[in-house]
Amino acid sequence: MKWWNPERFEAQKPYLETRMRVMKAIRSFFDEKGFWEVETPILQVCPVMDTHIHAFSTKMKGNDFSFEREMYLHTSPEFAMKKLLVAGAPKIYQIAHVFRNGEESRLHSPEFTLLEWYRANAGYGDIMDDCVDLLRYVAAALEIKTYEGGGKACDPFGDWQRISVAEAFERYAGIKLEEYLEDEGRFAAAINEQGIRVVEGDRWDDMFFSVMAEKIEPYLGMEHPCILYDYPASMASLSRRKPDDPRFAERFEMYVCGVELCNAFGELTDAKEQRARFKEEMDVKESLYGERYPVDEDFLDALEHGLPESGGNALGVDRLVMLASGADDIEQVLWTGRV
Repeated sequence: MKWWNPERFEAQKPYLETRMRVMKAIRSFFDEKGFWEVETPILQVCPVMDTHIHAFSTKMKGNDFSFEREMYLHTSPEFAMKKLLVAGAPKIYQIAHVFRNGEESRLHSPEFTLLEWYRANAGYGDIMDDCVDLLRYVAAALEIKTYEGGGKACDPFGDWQRISVAEAFERYAGIKLEEYLEDEGRFAAAINEQGIRVVEGDRWDDMFFSVMAEKIEPYLGMEHPCILYDYPASMASLSRRKPDDPRFAERFEMYVCGVELCNAFGELTDAKEQRARFKEEMDVKESLYGERYPVDEDFLDALEHGLPESGGNALGVDRLVMLASGADDIEQVLWTGRV
């Protein structure tokens, strides 16, 4: 059924009404906390520096059509928003349409909405607290007691679970992750012992994601939301390393009813280290997918100038609406459905 069909609209109407209420609550939450709402350009010279995220590209012509310049639809407003922190903005948020090529499933749409916010002179612990307050604020505004998904109900008003990635691997998968951070072969053997299939050619991060998907994520955020924190440093190219254990990085994700809802960092501020991580990510991307994206030199210049210690987060608005409305598919909460 076409998205513009009146019958489909009537079926979607309850979810779309919930979407409107969620959007209003998000804005009220950040406005009350004194954040600036900002808007940054959708077209960027660099869309992302993540190995496995793919962008949509477009050609921008010169005024006289004598040349073309390749630009990209942003996959996140992160780089532009961090430049604003360098310029002096203290606390900022943005509700942005973003675009990721090749992403389409029950929880993914190639065009979706991200809520991103950043705090200067703060850390990822402050962003964790924001997450708790935000989910409770939205639930209260919508007058719902629980978020729902996959037949599960999750209460944001109780005690949240906070568990490190290493603790989760040991608790749910029986794997002491610290022992395998530098040893791909032994990691593969340990995973096989837990009954998880490892395919020839799988890289370390492929195996990590397999364990997450099969043994850990299905148990996260089932009764109360869960914050899963401190990822291996190799899994967090934009996050700073933990000062007391540089094998891990200040990154966390939030789960509700087994659904990953956000990805947050204690932000990396070292321009030299950031450039090295970008190169590593793009080298792997090129080897796997035959493409690489240009570096946003302006972003690295901004880091060199001085990004204050900061915390930031990217939260999937569509997924939050799904959980607030009980929708089963992201298409139900989008105004026009997926293309």
